[in-house]
Amino acid sequence: MVVPLLSLHVKSLGASPTVAGIVGSSYGILQLFSSTLVGCWSDVVGRRSSLLVCILFSALGYLILGASTNVFLFVLARVPVGIFKHTLSISRALLSDLVAEKERPLVIGQFNAASGVGFILGPMVGGYLTELDGGFYLTAFICFSVFILNAGLVWLFPWRDAELTSTEKGLPVGKNPALWGKTDCEVQEAAAPCQSRTSGKPARPPWVEVASTLRDMKSLIFSEMWDIFMVRLLMAVAAMLYYSNFVVGLQERFGVRPRAAGYLISYSSALGALAGLALGPILRLYRHDGHAVLLHSSALTSVLLLLHAATHTVAVAVLCASLLAVSTAVGRTCITDLQLAAGGAQASGTVIGVGQSVTAVGRIVAPLLSGVAQEVSPCGPPSLGAVLALVAIFIMSVNRPRYGLGGRDKLKSE
Repeated sequence: MVVPLLSLHVKSLGASPTVAGIVGSSYGILQLFSSTLVGCWSDVVGRRSSLLVCILFSALGYLILGASTNVFLFVLARVPVGIFKHTLSISRALLSDLVAEKERPLVIGQFNAASGVGFILGPMVGGYLTELDGGFYLTAFICFSVFILNAGLVWLFPWRDAELTSTEKGLPVGKNPALWGKTDCEVQEAAAPCQSRTSGKPARPPWVEVASTLRDMKSLIFSEMWDIFMVRLLMAVAAMLYYSNFVVGLQERFGVRPRAAGYLISYSSALGALAGLALGPILRLYRHDGHAVLLHSSALTSVLLLLHAATHTVAVAVLCASLLAVSTAVGRTCITDLQLAAGGAQASGTVIGVGQSVTAVGRIVAPLLSGVAQEVSPCGPPSLGAVLALVAIFIMSVNRPRYGLGGRDKLKSE
């Protein structure tokens, strides 16, 4: 409901395109520093506690946003959201804990499809409300209410009611629904004693565990996974350059009103959700070669961004939006699966958190690049996005041998 309207609202408060880009970057800066810490923190204290805290602080941010009548309050509202809005990342880490590696891309695709339902309904509601008097503020308050509702669901959900039957039968810990929402130590108690107990050493404080995990992940991330995160960064910036200016671009180039743009975003999100559900057949067609799927989806994204920048008709823009929804949805799922395959499942929250930090860098860079490119031409942001996608394709092509048939096993053994 809110994200497609942010650029319009900050400009209505008197900000120029460049200032709006700088303000938009503040959210990315906060995400950059908080994503890895929150992901690692969820590995240590458990998914339920971290998820509940993140939802409540995100709700606070949207409540402040609903009262933002100047640029200062707008920036202030983005602070708690930038630090704590990692609910999807924690949920993906939870799913990674619960399913086998071969099933992970399909399940994450289904999860993304479920999340996409919100992007089907939200832009329609937000686009309709924003044309009313005080519509943006009403939209922000409704968003706050939804977060509070989610916090209540997390609090009431029966995380610990199941019995430990699957562990007793020798099933993998990750497949045991009785362990959902428990901390790492509690999970290990069901299958094997915690290290601190077997060694006789007292359990370390959570912040010490977080620092230790980050140190262990550092060498792997920067030596073996640099290309995965670089591709994630480039494709994230390319997509953000397109989507962050989608409503404004349609209005300036084709005279499309925000309500109609909201309907188009909802339509595209529906296609993205269907793409997530169709990921299973796509992977089987590619013989579960996630790298090839990512390469081809990125190539399609680059071509569509160029076509969108060059078109002069609304019909072609709608076609590009439709196909981009599919290509970006498939690409997001594949890049997340490559991260988890390379980083291993022992610290899935940390791996996903680092990936979110990389995306946060994109959220810092994209608004700045978008503001400058938009000063030159309304077609500038998607054109620049197409160039960045081509760079990502080149990196994937050069490093393809690492992710061949034995690539995943090699990285995990290292």
